[in-house]
Amino acid sequence: MAEIDEFALNANLIQRMNIGDTLTRTASRNPHQLAIIEGDRRISYIELNRRVNAMAHALLAAGYLRGDALALMAGNCTEFLITYFACAKIGLICVPLNLGWKEPEIVYVLDHSRAVAIVVEAHLVAQLGPALSESPGIKRVIVTPGLTGSYVWEDDGRDWTELDQFTDGFDTSEPEVFVADRDPVSYLYTSGTTSAPKCVSSSHLSVYVESLTVDVEMGYVSSDKSAAMMPLFHTAQLNGFITPLVIVGATVVLMRGFDPDQLLNLIEQESVTHIFGLPMMYRALLSRSDIRQRKLDSLRRAVYAMAPMPDADLRAAIEIFGCGFSLAFGQTEMAPVTTIFRPEHQLSHAGSVGTPAVNVQVEIMDDDGKILGPGESGEVVYRSPQTMEGYNRNEEATRAAFAYGWFHSGDIGHFDAEGFLWFEDRKKDIIKTGGENVASIEVEKAIYDVADEVNEVVVIGLPHPRWGEAITAVVTSRPGAQLDQDVVLAKAKQRLSSFKAPKAVVLIDELPRTSTGKVQKNVLRERLSDLYSDEA
Repeated sequence: MAEIDEFALNANLIQRMNIGDTLTRTASRNPHQLAIIEGDRRISYIELNRRVNAMAHALLAAGYLRGDALALMAGNCTEFLITYFACAKIGLICVPLNLGWKEPEIVYVLDHSRAVAIVVEAHLVAQLGPALSESPGIKRVIVTPGLTGSYVWEDDGRDWTELDQFTDGFDTSEPEVFVADRDPVSYLYTSGTTSAPKCVSSSHLSVYVESLTVDVEMGYVSSDKSAAMMPLFHTAQLNGFITPLVIVGATVVLMRGFDPDQLLNLIEQESVTHIFGLPMMYRALLSRSDIRQRKLDSLRRAVYAMAPMPDADLRAAIEIFGCGFSLAFGQTEMAPVTTIFRPEHQLSHAGSVGTPAVNVQVEIMDDDGKILGPGESGEVVYRSPQTMEGYNRNEEATRAAFAYGWFHSGDIGHFDAEGFLWFEDRKKDIIKTGGENVASIEVEKAIYDVADEVNEVVVIGLPHPRWGEAITAVVTSRPGAQLDQDVVLAKAKQRLSSFKAPKAVVLIDELPRTSTGKVQKNVLRERLSDLYSDEA
């Protein structure tokens, strides 16, 4: 790497867009503002910044340089954020590991990212162990207290140290290191279903601009308190909410995961103003017997993602929570927010994913690169400084994603005449049945509308000797409800065109999910692949 002269460094420190600098500036502007609430822990911005700086200096002293990758295996905790911002300030690339991954996935990511060290919570050391033995590139393991504080490890030739020991005595002043705006701040690995996950290289500039986008769209202010219950290792929570909150100097209320009673208690006790969760989480909250007696008037905004809210649930949530509801739509490659379905449109345009966010241009494109007009379905494509740098070490996939001068999302949708975007399906999930293309989301919405006894529904295409793919609804029932599959099927056929109606309704106890709450359609397709084998 070329030597950086003094002027270039000085100019960089003045002008750059670095995610670590967002914390620096907030701590300078409002040092005693509460940054993090984690259980009994209360950490101000100035204290958080000092801890981040100490870790940054410790990493520099250990010999890590701009462009090195540092893996991170942690749940929602203060140490996750300390590591993330420390890496950012000195140009290291943070590689958060999905806690739902098994040994082969962890080994792949540690090798593919070329990580040289890892920060891990004490209670996760045993989970990491088997993968670590297959990852010779990891030379140092830094252990944070985690949930247990204790762990067992073997002398494997690596440098094992605890975080407090690693950072003890180091300077808490700002580290001054050249970091370019387009340098990667993180490697985030997309979920792999039939192949290895792709590595999304997100730059400081892309995450910085996206964070400002969210601040503009959500109207965050320093007095806000946002409950963080979705995993920090996922871009939706980390960059869709945490980094925007840090920019304005708001408070992050960390939760280890979704617990409806704990969340309701935190809203009341900490006067939480913002929450973000999946539709199923809001349904769980609505089902609490005392929900109408809870004090929820501090809430200003409730955000949901991953899937639309069924109309009945949305109306009930708006009434009971008494705050604005929004859907945030996007993907990891866009850092992630691209469109916002705003509170004023929730009931008038139910089912839409909203309108383009500030800083994002959205169009619909056909397979030949032609931009389509309102009402025409095609691939959703983007132009924005929020876009990833590329898929790391995968030039072919990057070139395909950037074809025709637009980023290709892999989503199918259309704009209506009013400029609202309607998501239809993932391109790979469009069901081809009897010569017709059917969007699974349209069938799912219809079943939600006509069958109150359905708790959740996922529509997939399964091999069929006559139809090619048979539209199949996989459902779970509401607690205490009596769900008759034939009745649900009959109701769906009354609502949908004959070629869009399911050929079968399959009742299961629980839908398979990723650690971020997405339903694993590929798992369902594999489990039910022989459903229609007798109809040959």
